[in-house]
Amino acid sequence: MTIGYTAGVFDLFHIGHLNLLKNAKGMCDKLIVGVTADELVTYKGKRAVIPFHDRIEIVRSIKYVDAAVAQYDMDKLTMCKKLGASILFVGDDWYGTEKWENYEKEFAEAGIKIIYFPYTQGVSSTKITQAINLLRSE
Repeated sequence: MTIGYTAGVFDLFHIGHLNLLKNAKGMCDKLIVGVTADELVTYKGKRAVIPFHDRIEIVRSIKYVDAAVAQYDMDKLTMCKKLGASILFVGDDWYGTEKWENYEKEFAEAGIKIIYFPYTQGVSSTKITQAINLLRSE
């Protein structure tokens, strides 16, 4: 059985999130999704609009998701090992960066493949938040 893993904040759930989960599920037998805990979102200098317990329930309820778990740190390699995942799915905005090229080596040594998916053009939680703020200021 091929287990895949991906993680994200999944705040203001949108079609880009759904595309990621749908595509990932198409490449593995079991898809486990890490949902970033509120404390980690804050650590990254942001704040989630939707509380963690709601975000994880939304993700858990998506038909492409077999299990949702809390992601309390940025260590996706340890999480993949813990869950038995042989594939990590991430957005292609990380592709080719020095940081992720190093990750690729570490993951490969652990027998875990990284698959990059293209972001859905024109949609992001940041853009949605900006649009809401703009509408509220009118």
